[in-house]
Amino acid sequence: MALSPLTRLRRLCLSFPGAHEVEAWGEPTFRVRNKLFAMFAAASNHHGGGRAAVWCKAPPGDQQLMVRMAPDRFFRPPYVGPSGWVGVYLDASTDWKELRDLIEESYRMTAPKRVLAQLGPRAR
Repeated sequence: MALSPLTRLRRLCLSFPGAHEVEAWGEPTFRVRNKLFAMFAAASNHHGGGRAAVWCKAPPGDQQLMVRMAPDRFFRPPYVGPSGWVGVYLDASTDWKELRDLIEESYRMTAPKRVLAQLGPRAR
C-alpha cells in the first residue's frame, strides 16, 4: 500500500538531526530547535488550495525561478512566500528525490551549526 504524502513528508523531515514535528495553524510543521524549516498544507485546508503541498525555505532567487520554470509543481505560498519560501505540490508527479534535496536545503538554512555538523557535508 502506498504511503500518503504526509507520511512520506513526515519521514523525510524527521530524518534530519534534531528535527521534530509541531502542530501549528492546524497543520504539521517541521522544526529544528524551535525554527521552522518545512510546513505541510493539506489539500482540504485553505492553505493547500485543493492540493496537498509542503512549504520550505529556498535560497535567494530560487523561488521565483522554480515557480516560473514549473508552475505545475511549485508555487509562492501565502504568508511566507514574500520571504522566499517555496511551495511544492505533493501528488502523483512529486519527485521525492528532488523534494528531499529541497527540504535538506531548507533544513541547512535553518539548523544551527552544531546540529549541521551531525548531518555532515552535502551529498552531491
